[in-house]
Amino acid sequence: MRSISNSDLSTPHQTPFPDEGTGQARPLRRPLPGSSTESCPLCATAGAGLYHQDRWRSYWQCHNCALVFVPPTMRISLQLEKARYDQHRNDPSDLRYRRFLSRLADPLTQRIPAGAVGLDFGSGPGPTLGPMLTEAGLIVHLYDPFYAPDSEVWHRRYDFITASEVIEHLHTPQQELARLFSVLAPGGYLAIMTRWVKSRSSFADSRYIRDPTHVCFYSAATCHWIANNWNTSLEFPDKNVALFRSTPPVAAPKKSGTG
Repeated sequence: MRSISNSDLSTPHQTPFPDEGTGQARPLRRPLPGSSTESCPLCATAGAGLYHQDRWRSYWQCHNCALVFVPPTMRISLQLEKARYDQHRNDPSDLRYRRFLSRLADPLTQRIPAGAVGLDFGSGPGPTLGPMLTEAGLIVHLYDPFYAPDSEVWHRRYDFITASEVIEHLHTPQQELARLFSVLAPGGYLAIMTRWVKSRSSFADSRYIRDPTHVCFYSAATCHWIANNWNTSLEFPDKNVALFRSTPPVAAPKKSGTG
C-alpha cells in the first residue's frame, strides 16, 4: 500500500487517473455544488464543504474533524489501485528512501525499548521501514491488504504500530484507525507519516493530490481530533509525522508498611 511522496524524493510526475482500457486522463465531467451530503469517512459528520476541485476530482472538507476527502464515486477501482502499487520500486537499500523513513523511525526508536513488538501497517510491495526497525533491535510484524494479508496480526497487542505513507490511501479511516488502536497496548505508540494539509493554495499546487490512490488528507487539526476521539496523547516530532500514544497503564499504589 505504501507510496512515497513525489515531491519529497523528487520523483518524476506521472499522469494521474488513467481511464480503464484507454490510458487517458479522466477529467471531472461537471462542476459540483458547494456542499455535500457525503458523510465524512473519519468522523461520520455530514455536510462537508467543497475544499478544492481539479480536472479529475473534487475534494471535500469535514467541518468537524477537518479531514479533506475524495467522495467514493470519484475513487479508482481496487484493480487500478493495486496496479499502481505494483509499479512502486521502494528499494530497502536506497539510502535516500531510508533517510525519508527515518523521519518516523528515529523518533519512534527513541521512545520505545529494544525488544518491543510492533506492526508495520501497510508495509507495501517492498517493505523497508520494518527491516529498519528490526535493525534497531525491535520485533516487527508486517501487514498489507494486498501484499501481506496476514489476519493473524490482529490477534495480539503491539507496543508500537507504524503507518508510513498509508493513511491517505484508506477508504474507511475510522474503521481502520479503530482497529489499529484496538490492538495497541497501553502506553503504545501509533506512528503515522503523511503529507499534512496546510492551506488551500498549497493543497491545490501539491502533486500529492494527483495520485489517484490518495483519497484522504489530514492536517494537524485532524490529528488532534483523532487523539481526542481515541484518548491518546499527540506529538509532532518531525515533518509530516505524528505520534499517538495510548494511555499508559496506571501503576498500582505501593502498599504502606505495617510498622
